[in-house]
Amino acid sequence: MVYLFSATLFFSATLLFLVEPMVGKMILPLLGGTPAVWNTCMVFYQAVLLLGYAYAHFSTQWLGLRRQSWLHLALMALPLLVLPIGISDTAVASLPDKGNPILWLLWLLGSTVGLPLLAVSTTAPLLQKWFSQTRHRQAHDAYFLYAASNAGSMAGLFGYLALVEPNLRLWTQSRWWAAGYAALLAMTAACAWTLWRSPGGESSKFKAQSSNPNYESPITNHESPISNSRRARWVLLAFVPSSLMLGVTTYLTTDVAPFPLFWVLPLALYLATFILVFARRPVYAPSWMGRVLCLPALVLMVSFIIEATHPPAVFVTLHLLMFVAAALICHSELAKGRPASSHLTEFYLWMSVGGVLGGMFNALLAPLLFKQVLEYPLVMLAACALAPRVGEQRGFNRWDLVWPAGLGLLTLALIFVVQAAGAEPGRLNTLAIFAVPALLTYRFVLRPIRFSLCLAAILAASAAYVGAHGRVLLVERNFFGVVRVTKDVNGRFHQLVHGGTLHGRQHLDPARAGEPLAFYHRTGPAGDAFRLFDSVAGTLPPRVGLIGLGVGALATYAKPGQAWDFYEIDPAVERIACDPRLFTFISQCAASKLRVVLGDARLKLRDTPDGHYGMLVLDAFSSDSIPVHLLTREALRLYCAKVADGGLLAFHVSNRRLDLKPIVASLAADAGLAGCDREDFDISPAERRDGKEVSEWIVLSRRGELVRQLARDPRWQPLPPASGPLWTDDFSNLLMALRWK
Repeated sequence: MVYLFSATLFFSATLLFLVEPMVGKMILPLLGGTPAVWNTCMVFYQAVLLLGYAYAHFSTQWLGLRRQSWLHLALMALPLLVLPIGISDTAVASLPDKGNPILWLLWLLGSTVGLPLLAVSTTAPLLQKWFSQTRHRQAHDAYFLYAASNAGSMAGLFGYLALVEPNLRLWTQSRWWAAGYAALLAMTAACAWTLWRSPGGESSKFKAQSSNPNYESPITNHESPISNSRRARWVLLAFVPSSLMLGVTTYLTTDVAPFPLFWVLPLALYLATFILVFARRPVYAPSWMGRVLCLPALVLMVSFIIEATHPPAVFVTLHLLMFVAAALICHSELAKGRPASSHLTEFYLWMSVGGVLGGMFNALLAPLLFKQVLEYPLVMLAACALAPRVGEQRGFNRWDLVWPAGLGLLTLALIFVVQAAGAEPGRLNTLAIFAVPALLTYRFVLRPIRFSLCLAAILAASAAYVGAHGRVLLVERNFFGVVRVTKDVNGRFHQLVHGGTLHGRQHLDPARAGEPLAFYHRTGPAGDAFRLFDSVAGTLPPRVGLIGLGVGALATYAKPGQAWDFYEIDPAVERIACDPRLFTFISQCAASKLRVVLGDARLKLRDTPDGHYGMLVLDAFSSDSIPVHLLTREALRLYCAKVADGGLLAFHVSNRRLDLKPIVASLAADAGLAGCDREDFDISPAERRDGKEVSEWIVLSRRGELVRQLARDPRWQPLPPASGPLWTDDFSNLLMALRWK
């Protein structure tokens, strides 16, 4: 019997955590690859899980197990009517051009995967409840089955990453998932049949105790009443790791790369801590785990302030170490305080409430409350405060306030002294400011409350710190991330920074304000591409389309008589680029006609007549959150259709984390396009001081002579031979494009 229930729980969780990355991968390209897509998906999944747990709790309370089991089998049969899962063209066409797309995304998730997800999400609490009412000798403590469920979750996550995503196209994945769901229905029916044959009741408890008198349950206070304070503690202990999980995911997918490994890894570690603490022989957080949490938290807090992300391997390790320690501490306290099996569904219900609140805080509430991504460090502070005390430390006292106030004032004083001395932001100056307060804070690692308040004081004081990107002039945060306009530390440029990635700059000197800088410099590959277009201007339409606006620097290449169309998905970027107080590239563009089209570029390009553009520029890949759907076979076919015969396609493929050249080369070979590439990586210190950045561009065309004309410059090289699988709307794998060095 226990094997049947364990196998069903394992398989159910596997299906649940196969469908989550699968649906996320379906939706992610539609919204520009932003981390908010996955975070919103996670909130939806957690909300559906909460509904499933509420259904499991109240239906068993009101109907009794026998009638409830019949109802549940009927509920599980309903999703068969809507499987396999897919996103219709009608749903995609309804994507809003302006405003926050969260409501649209939640509606899309509900209409595509809501019913199957709800049915599967009820399995974990229900089957444990069913098992607790059987005659099995372990029925009195069914919590150990939760470990089987979490093991299945991990199998689903890593199975998707290692086996499913690299080998199966999305439509095939969906069909196999539908077949797996039908098998789960049969297994659940077998569990229900086992329940019907077992009267259950108090005899289960008596049999368990009599057959194994030496067994000591890990559950404490079995029969103690459940107070509201105890429920609130369950919610808090579930809230913190849930919020941290999304915070870590946002960091990894923003500063490393937005591919499923970095969705899966934090979630898998989150589940692993559940497996450890809810196992038959649980592994709880040891007393020294607080140190493991607080030390990386201290380093990470300083890294947030100074925007340090290199070396990536070190910071990824620190983030994950901090998260695992925090999750293990919180989940250990949850497991130690769980009630008797008679309250099993209520316990899971309140735990799910905490998880949903954590997800909602990160994905929905924080973007409204904070201009910067503050939710992650704030919840990290809360996690440190929950760390167990070590030794005989006294309770809260006045020094728990005096020390944080003193360290905050010390940090402010150091910031003002260093900046008043005219020192530019750098490693030594940064260490001079933050090293002493950080070391003093670590003295209180055994006093979690004081440690957290000291860190909070340093974080608050850092608002006066001018970082490497310069003084912040404007900050906007929306679904697509955080964009900042800064004035560099020397006061020569305005810069646009999205997350941690520079997206363009402009000279503040009016005499030089019309010069394209950064990745678009006239001496770089962008300048070469536009000079090539100008050289054949009479043979191609005088119209240029550009996917990705940035600060509008490419508009400096426009000529009178030309029409330029920028396609931009982020309304905040459009407002900033068109504000002449910040950037003047758009307002002073020489083109006879210029317009900015808001919305997803692929959807908007469909409305453009075929052969409309003489040149189409794709400048949407410099951020780490790249829109994969702009780099597929179907996307390239659309671009070729919208460009006149023999027109130019220019791809800006500069990227810190991803090598996109092989992807574009495979697409070009598949479409029969000639192409060449220029890596402008060797720039002089003088050029860098003048605002130029390293860049890489690829130019494609059906007219081979145009590409050969560009390739006369030895800096332009032919594209490498096509290698690896071709990206399509139904298949892509960012792991293959990751820069491992």
